[in-house]
Amino acid sequence: MSEESLGRSPGQTSQRAVADVELSRNVPESIGYAAKRLVLGRPMITEQLKNERLSNPVALGVLAPDAISSTAYGSELILVELLPYAGLAAFSLLLPLTGVILCILILVAASYRQVVMAYTRAGGSYVVARENFGPRVAQIAAAALLIDYVVTVAVQASAGTVAVVSAVKVLGPYSLEITIGVVVVMCWVNLRGLKEAGRPFAMPTYFFTGMLLLMIVVGIVREATTGLAKYVPSELPGTVAVHQGNGLIAGATLLILLRAFANGGSSLTGVEAISNTVGSFRKPEGANARTVLTVMACILGILLTGVAWLAYETHATPYVDGYPSVLSEIARRVFGGGALGTTLYVMLQIATAAILFTGANTSFNGFPALANFVAADRFLPRQLTKRGHRLVFSNGILVLAVLAIVLLITTGGSVNALIPFYAIGVFTGFAMAGYGMTKHHLTHKESGWRHKLSINLAAGVVSTVVVAIFAIAKFTEGAWLVVVVFPLLVFGLIRLNREYRAEAAILEEFRTNRPEQVNYARHTAFVLVSSVDLAVLEALRYGHGLRADELTAVHLMVDAAQAEKLRARWEHYDLRTPLRIVDCPDRRLTRGVQRLVVDALARAPRSHVTVLLPRRTYAPVLGRLLHDRSADKISRAVSEIPHAAATIIPFDVQAEIRKAFPDVVEERLTRKIEQLQARIARDDDAELRDHAEPESPASTLAIGGLMVGHRGTVEGRVRNTFDKVIDDTSVHIVEVEDDSGLLRLRFADDAGSDIVAGQLVRASGKARQGRKGVVMVDPSYEIVTDTDGTDPAPDPASDPD
Repeated sequence: MSEESLGRSPGQTSQRAVADVELSRNVPESIGYAAKRLVLGRPMITEQLKNERLSNPVALGVLAPDAISSTAYGSELILVELLPYAGLAAFSLLLPLTGVILCILILVAASYRQVVMAYTRAGGSYVVARENFGPRVAQIAAAALLIDYVVTVAVQASAGTVAVVSAVKVLGPYSLEITIGVVVVMCWVNLRGLKEAGRPFAMPTYFFTGMLLLMIVVGIVREATTGLAKYVPSELPGTVAVHQGNGLIAGATLLILLRAFANGGSSLTGVEAISNTVGSFRKPEGANARTVLTVMACILGILLTGVAWLAYETHATPYVDGYPSVLSEIARRVFGGGALGTTLYVMLQIATAAILFTGANTSFNGFPALANFVAADRFLPRQLTKRGHRLVFSNGILVLAVLAIVLLITTGGSVNALIPFYAIGVFTGFAMAGYGMTKHHLTHKESGWRHKLSINLAAGVVSTVVVAIFAIAKFTEGAWLVVVVFPLLVFGLIRLNREYRAEAAILEEFRTNRPEQVNYARHTAFVLVSSVDLAVLEALRYGHGLRADELTAVHLMVDAAQAEKLRARWEHYDLRTPLRIVDCPDRRLTRGVQRLVVDALARAPRSHVTVLLPRRTYAPVLGRLLHDRSADKISRAVSEIPHAAATIIPFDVQAEIRKAFPDVVEERLTRKIEQLQARIARDDDAELRDHAEPESPASTLAIGGLMVGHRGTVEGRVRNTFDKVIDDTSVHIVEVEDDSGLLRLRFADDAGSDIVAGQLVRASGKARQGRKGVVMVDPSYEIVTDTDGTDPAPDPASDPD
């Protein structure tokens, strides 16, 4: 996009670029920014934010890893619960339990087939719950999905490590360290702006699916011909305890069956992933998402059935340490020994690790995006809506990584220990989607709504039952923590929203009942002094610049001897600002400052008091050792008094030290860093000059990819134009649309009147949420082509001839 379309001439752009270059030369970047550049690379500009649409084959590969990869551990987790109580009968119970799980899969998939058709925006069950039950109830879905994303990282990364150490057993004792390292690497590559889209991320899904299908087919053929050899658990050291006796009667109680079913229910995690990213599909989004969801559910069902049957046939037994995995043991029996068998076994383990790690990485896209949605609704801190150095939601990525690592350390990285945390959040999301769609059908009553309602309601009820089973059967194994944390998280989200709504109410009250502006007759300024140093001198200089009627340095005396030394130093340096010593016998500095301010206000009616607080800035650790943070406490205390304000005056002590002592040995490292900063500044100079060229077009976003509260540039065809009165003001509305959605451009006065229906228009501005959709107010715009597809005629007034 040209600079003219943004309202800037090429000359203005060049001047701005020159100014940026001069700024980078005269004001070097901070050490923190230099470190960030080294770790994350060059910053990306906003115009580089793109909205990429996925074809169905690529979407299946990119969005299905979380669900399909669960076949690597689903059957094993059922056996872990059954074998100590049911003995070898556990293998017979494995198949019917898998059948029950497949029935739930069919029901949940049928429910989400309707979700993706009705709600084509990203967000999944959160959007469904918000649209049908309101934002407060939707926080149940938000909490469930946030927990799900965190545990997904931990479970998938841990299972991926199991696949690695199953093939390379010498790495087994370091499983937790490997898993944490994988999470840290994922965090780093996502902070650098890794885009989880395209063929590279689809390959692990197809590779794993192909290898697992090959193993199932080979297993069927071998069982039908020569028969598959069975493991004997008693001959395998290190396996889980196997009950000896009639397990069906002695050990397989209802509670044990429920616990085994709860473990196996983890195989359904990830089914909702497609509904969370419907907007990434090509047109028509809903139909394409439904097709991919159906294919994914079919693949998941086939793989679950095949792995469970092979486990039944081979009696592959889980190990106490978690490795080698049941899938690994099945592969050894199916593929056999020899060069070919070993090669196929290694390929399967590589495929398993690849899809599990890819499934874990999926959360690094899903969690920040969901957190952004929830924060935009004002239920999470606003910091989660900000894009970082590389145009990703950096704060969300960091929060996810930290929480996942804490969870891994707490559970020791055990997949079995993580499962109770896992499926409660997943099935709660299933339930909210089912109930939300039930409400949707009751409200809209579209064609065939009764049949659709029965499916969604059944899915919601069954998912709720599964959540209850998890909460009861796995309560002592860690589910109690989720049962406690879940309502606390929902309460915290609602409580935070209450604070934001209170702030908005106060702001609205200010807009409607604006207080009268006060013209003060007198301005008094105080500079708080604890010692004579460089920061105090800077604060005094700033205070003189205020042109106050009275400027006084004030020392709150808690030690008479120290106060006398301060007075002597004040006179020694011949500081012309008067110094006032105020006794503070109770050593409550904040109260002393408040009394000082109140007395000054009482002496002179219609006066205003400013308190200047010098702050010495050091490196964070050194600064906390050398100086306290009392300025923050005092500033908060002063702000509580009407007609008074506090200003903190920061002063960089280290910069002055470097100027005075450039050859200090300790500063050599600083000079090295400054050299790095200078190199970064030179790189930025070149980059700024590149962006200053008016011929460089900016990237445009799809209208559906606009984010409320963020600036963006879009290009679309004008559908309609009309005038309207909003809040007693006449505005001109231009409706622009592309394949992804509709945007309204709102202009005041006569702006935008040259735009007519049928033209191709490019507009740039901040997206806002209007009453009837997304709107841009007074955007800069450019008419790209006229209604007949030709370039618009040039303005005669601008023709130099």
